[in-house]
Amino acid sequence: MTENTRYRVVIRCQKCGEKFILRGSRGKDGNYETGFIRCVCGNEDDLQIDATPE
Repeated sequence: MTENTRYRVVIRCQKCGEKFILRGSRGKDGNYETGFIRCVCGNEDDLQIDATPE
């Protein structure tokens, strides 16, 4: 995959069950850069993240 590959990132909150579908790219540190900060319930840590290339 190239550095500019876009990913479809699905983030599911393990506390409230809310699901977010975002687009992003892979950062230099290996994390996905989507702009997502926290769930609407305030959860920042207990998240399930799945990504697939577009």
